[in-house]
Amino acid sequence: MGVAPPVQENRFIMVAQKTQALFHLEINPDTCVDINLSADNPDLKFIDSSRKLGLYVQQKIRQEHALYAIGGYGENRKIYSRFKHFDTQDGKRNIHLGLDFWAPAGTPIYCPERAKVHSFQFNNHPGDYGATIILEHWREAQSFYTLYGHLSLDDLKGISVGQEIEAGERFAHLGEEPENGGWPPHLHFQLINDLQAWQGDYPGVVAEDQAPAYLLNCPNPRHYFQDLPPR
Repeated sequence: MGVAPPVQENRFIMVAQKTQALFHLEINPDTCVDINLSADNPDLKFIDSSRKLGLYVQQKIRQEHALYAIGGYGENRKIYSRFKHFDTQDGKRNIHLGLDFWAPAGTPIYCPERAKVHSFQFNNHPGDYGATIILEHWREAQSFYTLYGHLSLDDLKGISVGQEIEAGERFAHLGEEPENGGWPPHLHFQLINDLQAWQGDYPGVVAEDQAPAYLLNCPNPRHYFQDLPPR
């Protein structure tokens, strides 16, 4: 799992700055429902497979007459318990550091602001990210990173480290279950201040005792995208 980043003042520049949309979809309170996948949700008690989880997400979307679902930052989740990938010596990793966007496989993803490809990798453990891309951005000479997990494997073909990507440029797509770590199609989006020495990967779920440092290093993406519906 790696060493937790040092606890430090959040240095990510959260001042208002217009970012491009991740999706060319109508993401607003009328079309996008907040979904609760935390351990406190009794509806998840009997969900023990990707198929059941996918059916649950789609059911919640239909119930709210929405098209998509979003949520998950800082959630304490039990849905990782069936995967050995999340085991630690002291128990399970269960605190989610990113924001999940639930939409159909193949949905294009667009770069939120000018970047270059930092690294990419196929993280092929059951329950892991699957195809993953990490982008590096700059604001006022300060670098930070965005991680995109559960992508299509085709997105890793022809990409190269250092490749420049313009704001609003399409660079990835949501992957199918066999290539996205074994999950219903969705994007795991994560902001990272200090990537340390990670390449093509970075923890997206951590143990509770390490969560404060990681959450400080990985700010809430809801404050990054001005067009997301408030929670």
